Amino acid sequence: MSGHSKWSQIKRQKGANDAKRGALFTKLTREIIVAARAGGGDVDANYRLRMAVDKARASSMPVDNIKRAIERAAGSGADAEQYEEITYEGFGPANVAVIVAAMTDNKNRTASDVRSIFTKAGGSLGPVAWQFTHRGLITVLLNGSDPDEVTLTAIDAGAVDVGGPEAGTLRVETEPGNLEQVRAALEDHGLSVESAELSLEPTTRVEIAGDRDARSVLTFIERLEDLEDVQAVYANFDIPDALMEQLEASVVG
Repeated sequence: MSGHSKWSQIKRQKGANDAKRGALFTKLTREIIVAARAGGGDVDANYRLRMAVDKARASSMPVDNIKRAIERAAGSGADAEQYEEITYEGFGPANVAVIVAAMTDNKNRTASDVRSIFTKAGGSLGPVAWQFTHRGLITVLLNGSDPDEVTLTAIDAGAVDVGGPEAGTLRVETEPGNLEQVRAALEDHGLSVESAELSLEPTTRVEIAGDRDARSVLTFIERLEDLEDVQAVYANFDIPDALMEQLEASVVG
């Protein structure tokens, strides 16, 4: 398993801590509001909303909070919450390419916060999107299932790649338009889908071999993710498993 994929798992662990502080719920609420406002409040008819709600449930967000977020999306007038989706691109420490996805009600504030973190890390904003491709990502809980059989099921359903097993899960990649099709096929076979989401996956990797560079990159990414307006951060770094394991305790805590 690559260090980049390992970092994805660590972020899920960190998410449990974020939820205690309420920061994660704030991000999830914004995601639900934007999805519901764009495609309506019917979860069955609005796939983006369904993904946002599923993500919220997986993060133990209370049902009442989810319901209120959908209801808030229907608000109007001066008090209605208006969030704009914005992406920022640039290079961080060790020349790592980074894309930051944000939802904000104040573009100037968000741009200033993001730029400040890039600058303090010795990075700079600039075009890097060509180093990424759109993908659907599904995390499947094996729960004792044969990984090879699950892999074949995913590929037959239209998956483009399957990684793992790692920590009792498989990581399934799909074309963006096939995400729901593959997710449904896996669930139809009795498999448990932990998460299903659209993502940006790097097409090139920057290998990070040194402890100092690795810590700088992870700290930089974490500071971006901690911004209230930031929904997701995508990066093309890869850290060797052995080094990632050494750093895991410090980046999770």
